Amino acid sequence: MIKKLDVVIPVLNEEVDLEPSTRTLHEYMNAHLDQYEWAIVIADNGSTDATLDIAGRLSQEFPNVSFIRLEQRGRGRALKRAWTESKADIVAFMDVDLSTDLEALPGLIRAVDIEGYEIAIGSRLARGAVVTQRPLKRELFSRIYSLLVRASFLCGFRDAQCGFKAVTRRVSDEVVPLVENTGWFFDTELLIIAEKNGYSIRELPVRWSDDLGSRVNVVGTVVEDIKGLLRMRFGGLRRASRKLAALREPS
Repeated sequence: MIKKLDVVIPVLNEEVDLEPSTRTLHEYMNAHLDQYEWAIVIADNGSTDATLDIAGRLSQEFPNVSFIRLEQRGRGRALKRAWTESKADIVAFMDVDLSTDLEALPGLIRAVDIEGYEIAIGSRLARGAVVTQRPLKRELFSRIYSLLVRASFLCGFRDAQCGFKAVTRRVSDEVVPLVENTGWFFDTELLIIAEKNGYSIRELPVRWSDDLGSRVNVVGTVVEDIKGLLRMRFGGLRRASRKLAALREPS
């Protein structure tokens, strides 16, 4: 039986990058992932430019491209809805700027489909990763954040924030609904809950070229991440783990 794969692209005011990136991804998946019944899902969270119109036009042109619209903003909110509503066997996501080289995509999917992992993540910090054009400030923040996460929760993964991940249907059904953050901390929270409750994670080195035009507020994201780590450290992880334990109890 052919497995289903959904790749989600969360977007907010991405009228410039959305169409070329979607076409590039569509072409690549046609050429390299034809063993799956795959689809691209554009998850718009509150765009006020032409992003939604472009998503609609792409969905009319390509039968395996669709879109959802959320009026409230939040990258995590968009991912959570797209993943939990999906019926695919494997769900993934990537950033619209395609900063991660798509050559890593087949390996990402293979890790959760064939190799037995339940989560696969791209990593800019793993041995073998190649990172170009990244401003020094972002690189320092990324490495310090990695140390902070690992020191606080004794996690094995290094790069929680790379916008290139795939999970099994089981993770999407069981873990994703427990993630409380609706923004950029979504990834970290998902990985902490998953690893601390026995879900296996594969970290794959990627080739990454930073988007120098990124509008991400680095300081605001750092503040959000610190608040998220404190929430998880002081009760958040414990609450999520209790809910997972209850879910696993035989009825």
